[in-house]
Amino acid sequence: MNPVAGLSVARIVIGLLALVSPSLSAKAFRLDSANNPQLSYLLRMFGSREIALGVATLAAPAKLRTPMVLAGIAVDGADAAAGALAGRDGVVSKSTAGFLTGPAIAAIVAGIIGLRR
Repeated sequence: MNPVAGLSVARIVIGLLALVSPSLSAKAFRLDSANNPQLSYLLRMFGSREIALGVATLAAPAKLRTPMVLAGIAVDGADAAAGALAGRDGVVSKSTAGFLTGPAIAAIVAGIIGLRR
């Protein structure tokens, strides 16, 4: 599968999980929803963003695909920074920060590979 298509489908699946079941999504991301009830709101916002970005990238005509992938790379860069900052600030453990940052960096790499094809 093309890395851009694969990444877009993954965005949609992750987004749906966050939107439909924020508590399960929180567990998957190693986040503490029991002590942070507002987390479900933020995860649903995250989910809708991921679904929109995934669908828009898949539906984009060829001439708009590159800007959509670049937007995804920018979003993933911000997500990686957020994970690293959360670890630095002690909001999450260092291992959870790595767990949150790693997939975002992998998505950046997948986006770059997809642009080169």
